[in-house]
Parts: sequence; C-alpha cells; structure tokens
Amino acid sequence: MKPVHVVFAAPFFLDTTVRFIRSAVELPGVRLSLVSQDPVERLPADVRHRLAQFYRVQDGLDPQQLADATRFFGSRLGAPHRLIGALEQLQVPLGEVRDALGIEGMSAAVARNFRDKATMKTVLSAAGIPCARHRLCSSLTEAVAFAREVGYPLVVKPPAGAGTVATYQVGHQADLEGAVNSHHPSAERPVLVEEFMTGDEHSFEVVSIHGKPVWYSLTQYQPAPLDVMRNPWIQWCVLLPRETDHPQWDAVKKVGFATNTALGMGTGLTHMEWFRRKDGSAVVSEIGARPPGAQIVSLNSYANDFDLYRAWAKLVIHDEFDPPTQKYAAGAAFFRGQGNGQVVRVEGVDEAQKEIGHLVVEARLPRPGQRRSSSYEGEGYAIVRHPDTAVVQDALHRMVRRIRVITA
Repeated sequence: MKPVHVVFAAPFFLDTTVRFIRSAVELPGVRLSLVSQDPVERLPADVRHRLAQFYRVQDGLDPQQLADATRFFGSRLGAPHRLIGALEQLQVPLGEVRDALGIEGMSAAVARNFRDKATMKTVLSAAGIPCARHRLCSSLTEAVAFAREVGYPLVVKPPAGAGTVATYQVGHQADLEGAVNSHHPSAERPVLVEEFMTGDEHSFEVVSIHGKPVWYSLTQYQPAPLDVMRNPWIQWCVLLPRETDHPQWDAVKKVGFATNTALGMGTGLTHMEWFRRKDGSAVVSEIGARPPGAQIVSLNSYANDFDLYRAWAKLVIHDEFDPPTQKYAAGAAFFRGQGNGQVVRVEGVDEAQKEIGHLVVEARLPRPGQRRSSSYEGEGYAIVRHPDTAVVQDALHRMVRRIRVITA
C-alpha cells in the first residue's frame, strides 16, 4: 500500500482524543501530521514519536490557523490525502479548510447541516422527518412568542452546541427569560428555542460510505442527559443492548438512515440522539457528524470484540469499514460527586467489586484529591459487558446504587 499523508486536527489532547490519534497514527501506510494548540509533549511518547509532523497553533478551532498548518504539512510531505478530526466543534472549520485546499471529505455546507441545530431541523422538517418544532430567536420577545405558539416545556440552547452545554429545560416564562437572557441573543448570535420532547432517550450511530449506511448501533440513556445536567449529583448509565436487530428498532433505523441522507452525509460516523414516543415512533433530537461521546465508542468496541477507534480511522482515511458481529451487551456507569470541590473519598467500591467485578472490562474510578468535573460524564466510570442484556442492565444499576463519590 502506498503511504498516504493525513492531517489530524486535535485542539486539545483529551483522553478520548488521544485514543483516536493513536488509532490513526498506527494504521499501516499512514503518515500522520498533527495540529493542536496543546504542546506535543503532552502526548504519550509512543504516539508522539510516530508523528510525521507537528504544528502548534494558538486556536485549534480557527479555520485560518488550521489551513496554515495544513499548508505547512503539505510543503514538506505533499498534499494531504485527508484532513480529519473527531471533535464536534471542529467539523465546520475542517470543512472550510477542505473546501479551500481541495481536500476530499465533508464540505463546510454539509458540516453546517449537522452542526447548526436550527438548520438541521429545518432540513429534516422539509424532508418529512419527525423532529422538535423550533425557532431561532434574536430576542426574548421572539422566544416568548414561540412559547405561546408551542407551549411549555421548552429547551433553550446555542444553535451550535455540543454535549448539552448551555442547554436549559424551561417550564414557564420566568425560566424562559432567565435561560434566553443568559445567552444574550442578537441578530448575529440568536438562541435556539425548541419543543421539549418526551419519551425514552436513545442514541443511534451509523457508519456511512459514500452515502450508503453499512453499520449501525444504538444505546439508551438512563436517565436522559438533560436531566443529568440539571442534577449534578445524579449518577447515570448508557446501555448498549445486544438485540439491536430486533424489530422494535425498525422505526429508528428508517428515521436515522433518512436523516443522514437528508443532511448530505457521505463517508463517516454519525451520532444521533432521538426519543421513542409512547406509540413506538422515533423523533430526532439532534445529530452530529462525528464519533459519539459518553464512552459509546468503547461500548461498541467491547460489545463487538473489535476496535471502533481504529475502525473510525480506517473509515475516514480509506473509506473502508468491516462491519462486526455483535456478541455482547455493554454498558457504562458514570460516577459523579455528591458535593462541590475535590473528591474526598469513594464509597461502595469493594461491595460493587464483589457483586459485579467479574463483568467489568474497563474502569477509571474517581481518585481522592481529584477536582469535580464540569462534564456530564463525571469524575469516573466503569464499563461492563455480558451476552445477556438483562445482566448488564442489573450490573449498571448496582454500580450507581453502591458507589458514591464524596466531594467537599
């Protein structure tokens, strides 16, 4: 195989991001150039020493700086075959650089369909795909008018948000005023107000190659991420059932595949959040053109006995994906502090270990002295798997009941 030059953009060297970088740099025949605003010394030595080139920028999300870095790499190693990155906030800047430099991959226009939640829902509504009613509001007056049309509860969030950051559920006008005013909306920077969807919340991941879906997975959030963000003490779970080919998922498969088509997905991995209504129908919450968070990539790796991090790299670099056969159910439990400040102690670990330790395949437990995380993933997690979905479900519930993270 002829070596290919690939540019990877990673503004920060977060743990999950490093896993994606490692998977790309270890692919046979790939010469990886890396651009980041973090110093290269923060990378593990085995990853750092395999890089072909490194370029540090001040702002890893700025398309001009990303373009400058890509041109620098090209002058030394030749024009890049691909320009890739796993972060949600990167997708539009990467599309702009691809467009400007003629690099194959997702365009800025398609990236905006996925990234801008108002545009996304407008496109989906036009295609007849069920999603929340919504409106971009440049003022509180517009938001109040929308509330009168739709009714409460509503969700207020930035049009290009990620991971429920700055997202609020509001139940009456006073809440709406506070949430909208916190965003300081204007004509240039409107806020997105949308109908609050009810039902069980799930995710739906799809691998597409040249617009054709070739693999999917799905999970259930327990409870919903917005409830988790509103209640910092809640410990929660993500369940990946083994029975993903059951007819009960036919509705979301139809909606999920149609969503990717409507938004213009070519080759890549998408992460859709959706609700199952009481009548069994599926309605789209939102979708991102990037790998999922909440340890869902790891859950799929364990459930299918393969490496989805490596498979993602092969997909976006070579347009190749070998669909695995699912062998297990898997789930992640997230441990969150029961107070403010630093972790003082972690209770219940020994009891949980005795009960379900044999099911644990990966864990990062909170450590005394660790600062309270602002992420919905909390201070630590544990992943379990078993051929029986019910066994995994029970293990998750046992962990979140037994383990307590005490912070002060």
